[in-house]
Amino acid sequence: MSDGIFRRKPIESAADAAGGQRLARTLSWPHLVALGVGAIVGTGILTLIGVGADKAGPAVILSFGIAGLICACAALAYAEMATMIPTSGSAYTYSYTVIGEVIAWVVGWSLILEYTLVVSAVAVGWSGYAAPLLQSYLGVPMTLMQGPELGGIVNLPAIGIIAVVAGMLILGTKESATVNAVLVLVKIVALVVFVAVALPYFDAANFTPFSPFGFPKSMGADGVERGVMAAAAIIFFAFYGFDAIATAAEETKNPARDLKIGIVGSMLICIVIYIAVAAAAVGAIGYTRFANSPEPLALILRELGQPGAAKYLAASAVIALPTVILAFFYGQSRIFFVMARDRLLPSGLAKVSSRGAPVRITLFTAVLVAVLAGFVPLGELAALANAGTLVAFIAVATCMLIMRRRAPDMARAYRTPLAWVVGPIAILGCAYLFFSLPQRTQLWFFGWNVVGLILYFLFVARRTRTA
Repeated sequence: MSDGIFRRKPIESAADAAGGQRLARTLSWPHLVALGVGAIVGTGILTLIGVGADKAGPAVILSFGIAGLICACAALAYAEMATMIPTSGSAYTYSYTVIGEVIAWVVGWSLILEYTLVVSAVAVGWSGYAAPLLQSYLGVPMTLMQGPELGGIVNLPAIGIIAVVAGMLILGTKESATVNAVLVLVKIVALVVFVAVALPYFDAANFTPFSPFGFPKSMGADGVERGVMAAAAIIFFAFYGFDAIATAAEETKNPARDLKIGIVGSMLICIVIYIAVAAAAVGAIGYTRFANSPEPLALILRELGQPGAAKYLAASAVIALPTVILAFFYGQSRIFFVMARDRLLPSGLAKVSSRGAPVRITLFTAVLVAVLAGFVPLGELAALANAGTLVAFIAVATCMLIMRRRAPDMARAYRTPLAWVVGPIAILGCAYLFFSLPQRTQLWFFGWNVVGLILYFLFVARRTRTA
């Protein structure tokens, strides 16, 4: 390993670091596809479609298309890098191997932000569907099921579901993946039912005017940033999740085959689902009637006079949204684990149980995300999580292009088609979406990374040089 903050880590040494703490290889490609679909299809389509409609109107469908295209390009870059470097850590590991330690720290620090906030945001989104059911059937007061932004005290359902998912991951990776696969099927069936019920009410008049707030981000009279790209920058949250698959590389039985199937396959499945659901939702009723609703799809069904279907969708969301929490919680714990194994975080966190599961880091992650889910609004969580993800996607696409130049003949189980077109689209598209985020979000993100770099130069760099 070369000296200095830009030293690169040989990939073959990653799994041998920190006393040889290794994760058990228990996953195959069906587990990975289910993990990806479980992560991607979730809060974004079930709850954030209302947020996107408020920002873009009927053109929210175009916002979905743009975000999906950019994510698809990033997914192709991920697939190539994951099969070249089949170890845990995702964008953090690729950056450490290809670019250098300080960039890896920034990417890892951004991934910590992404995964922590995504788990918290999805838990809050899940609570939006669970709270009405808990109040109706169990009589739980709403003040104990909503955060302060909705007039409540603490979001107890969000905290509770995080505890349940943490327990599943501690039990074992394969067992968690199997439960996840079953719940993903429940979620897909629910969305198919929504499309089947809503499509007969399709009215083209609901798409007029198609883009009432224009294409680029602009500030509305009410102080809210709107436009197709402003919506795309938030809806982007609905598409990522395939990167959680890359964090599973070290636990995959046949990484060369399974990773590319999991990443590319899950993205293709989800793009089809999203286009169908978004078109059915916007076509069924005027977007203003479900904009910013915490449960927009269930609301649409009730507005259409289908209360039974609405209850079924809400119940399915309560049952199946935890698949998103599980996928991102899994990814977060693995990012923490690898950074600890590389001594960029306290190495004591990189201990695994006799079943090959990182129990300490899972418990630490659970406490962190539970606090955020209990007290922070969903919109703030989603926007800030997107910032971290966009930086990670830019890093992965950049790593792919660098390796195409540096090691063109290196073995690749998957090669991204038209890499010099796909890579720049991912990089420039993610950069554009980043600057389409609310300015406050950008400032918070830059502040987060300033703090991260201070910590790196004060504590981390000295420790890794002595490793």
